[in-house]
Amino acid sequence: MIAIWNQPWFALAVTIAVGLPVLLVILTEVLAFLVRRGHPAAKPVRLLRNLVLPVGALLGLLSLANHQNVEFTWVRVVATLFGFLVILLLLSSVNVVLFGNPEEGSWRERLPSIFIDLARLGLILVGLALLFSWVWDADIGGLITALGVTSIVIGLALQTAVGSIISGLLLLFEQPFKLGDWLDTGKVVGRVVGVNWRAVHIDTGNGIQIVPNATLAGASFTNLSEAPGSFMATSTVKFSTDDPPHQVIDLMQKVASGLPMRTPGESIEASYAGAATYSISIPVSGPAAEAGASALFLAWLWYAARREGLALDGDTTDPIAEPERLAEALAYVTTVLRLGPGDFSWMTERCRLERYGHGEMVLPARRIPDAFRLVLDGHVQLSVPTLVGPVNVERLERGDVFGLLSLSREVEQTAATAEGTITVMRIPADVVDRLIVEHPALARAMGQSIEARQKSVALALASTLGIEGAAGSL
Repeated sequence: MIAIWNQPWFALAVTIAVGLPVLLVILTEVLAFLVRRGHPAAKPVRLLRNLVLPVGALLGLLSLANHQNVEFTWVRVVATLFGFLVILLLLSSVNVVLFGNPEEGSWRERLPSIFIDLARLGLILVGLALLFSWVWDADIGGLITALGVTSIVIGLALQTAVGSIISGLLLLFEQPFKLGDWLDTGKVVGRVVGVNWRAVHIDTGNGIQIVPNATLAGASFTNLSEAPGSFMATSTVKFSTDDPPHQVIDLMQKVASGLPMRTPGESIEASYAGAATYSISIPVSGPAAEAGASALFLAWLWYAARREGLALDGDTTDPIAEPERLAEALAYVTTVLRLGPGDFSWMTERCRLERYGHGEMVLPARRIPDAFRLVLDGHVQLSVPTLVGPVNVERLERGDVFGLLSLSREVEQTAATAEGTITVMRIPADVVDRLIVEHPALARAMGQSIEARQKSVALALASTLGIEGAAGSL
């Protein structure tokens, strides 16, 4: 009688009985570790533990029970299932190795998922064909030939549609643009809002333009969002031939530098093209800010040109520059300053009315004010720029004065910004000096106003930033 341990099936049976539980315990611990780390290898390990090993063990036991008879139907069924699971395990492992943690900007990151899915499907079909040929002795040569002929016929019938899909796949693989980028195709300019296998959806501002992938793949286009450096918002304006070009260029650059959508640190390019025509290029964050930057620049330039006496579009007329309005404003100023009766006609030649558009910087912060300004119409917001953003201090109304430190020629910490369209009276510092000499009480009133303004600044900073962090954030 032959001992049981000498039987040919004994070693395999012991291996399955002892090795399978041990491997399952080890894989369970490994899987828990990978799940905690969020590692992509957790998926193939889970497949190996839950399916591949149990089905492999079942295949081994069935083979032993059938005395290695691979012709037995149940053995073939389980062998087919086991082979399919092994194919899935191999594909999952390759996917983790190649695409688990792709480097930023590498081909593995840019490869569209559709390519990976198609390659996986093709490998599964090839693996299943080989598996059926090995396990079931199937003749797959005729099937491959039939599929090849069928694919050729279908490809010829759907040549146009397939060509568009292939173009879309190539665009997805190359990724010359992404969602949110601005494209200029020569006929369409807009922002990419959708990309699929067939077409690209571009928002032109007047609707969604559908551009076939084949059209983009077969022609050149410009990705405006990938331009080197900042995107430039360009504008062309005309002045009068009597306006000095350098003065006009300085004014244009000054206006453009105050635009909120301008890219900080980038230079503004302005030039004279002759015939009273000027062009300017303003660096902005991207094409989306171009229209807003150009519109706001032209609006602010209208006010700035009239303040400087320059003829934008050949027109120098300014409704607020009428002598009657200036005389009326001076009468109001003398009342606000409590100057009393007297002859103030000499102020007419020194003072002037100014208008500012919404959002314009009337007085920059951390500079010595060039003059006093008294609000006649609209509102002015005083704020202090800090490392965490501007802190609002006070909202000035009709009759309020700012730029008070021009009297002592000290640096003003607050910035004054127009809220809506405003009108102010500009009073030079030497005019105030003369008024103080003639009216000493004005000096005391201005000193009190300066102290009150400084207290307002300190209180706003303390309430917003905290008393300790206020000084360090300026």
